[in-house]
Order: sequence, then structure tokens, then C-alpha cells
Amino acid sequence: MPLTLIKEDGTGLANANAYADVAEGDAFHEGHLYATDWTGASGPTKTAALVFATRLIDAYYQFRGFKAHDAQALQWPRDLARDDDAPSGRGLVALISRDGYFASNSLPKALVAATIETARELIKANRADDPEGEGLQSMALTGVVSLAFDKRDRPPVVPHVAQAMLSKLGEYITSSGGAVRLIRT
Repeated sequence: MPLTLIKEDGTGLANANAYADVAEGDAFHEGHLYATDWTGASGPTKTAALVFATRLIDAYYQFRGFKAHDAQALQWPRDLARDDDAPSGRGLVALISRDGYFASNSLPKALVAATIETARELIKANRADDPEGEGLQSMALTGVVSLAFDKRDRPPVVPHVAQAMLSKLGEYITSSGGAVRLIRT
């Protein structure tokens, strides 16, 4: 049975599985210099890549604000997700009018673009796979060859370009991340 892409439309769908659809991906790649991995892929491959990209983005990001609906399947849409680039007033009027926040009934363009960018990178290579040589510190064939692997030298699951697009929506969660206690003296 083929995968059915259900794009989040901003209403908090309980069965949504993607932030972008194939038509948006095709339009995005019209202006992309390195679009051949996307344009050469089949429709079902593009669909699967967009769904997987959405899963990865939701798993690797802590977004600002709160889910807009209790039953929604994905992390967006969100309430009270601050938009640093939105023009806003000051003071109580700004808080009441919700100026300076992303609309809770739509998806930010950066989220859609980052999903498409991540999907293209997933078509190119499985970024979520365990790294080759995992668990191997070094390998030596006496007198011939010696190899050492840097476990940190691997592409991030969410590509750097997509991370930049998402940087104003939330924080990328890394395995080395965490909370640090601040003590003022």
C-alpha cells in the first residue's frame, strides 16, 4: 500500500504526517542549484522523503511556544511561538494582539522550506543511519595501513542549511546538549 502524504494545513490535523507536499517541493527546487537529487526522484520517493524529513525535524527540534491543539499529530501549528522578525508594538497592546508571534493557524515558510531541504538531503543519503565504523576506534594492518575514525565527523541528521532555516523557530537538540545550572555570585 503506497504512503499517503497528509500535509498539515494549520488546523492541527490529528493525522498529518508532513509539513510540505510534493508540489511545494517541486516549486522550491525550481530555484535550487543542486536540485537533481530531488528532480530525479519518483513521486513516491519524494513523498516518503517529505514524511521522513518531517519526523526528523519534529524529533530533533524543541520549538518555541506550545502545540496549538491537543490532538494534533505534529509539532506545528503552535501557540505563542515568538517570531523575531515580525513587526510588533510594545507593551500590553502587543501581548493582547499577539503581534510578534507566528500565527497559530498556519505553518512558517521557514518550516516548509527546511522540510523540503531535509527531504532532498534524505533522498541523496540516509542521514539518520548509524555511522559506518560505529564503535570502531581504529584499525591497523601491521606495516601496511592504519586507519582512525573520528566519530564526530558525520553530517547532522537535519542538514546545516535546514538548521539555519529553523533557527528562529526553535532549538536543535543534540546528544551533547542539555541544561546547565547557572549560579550567580
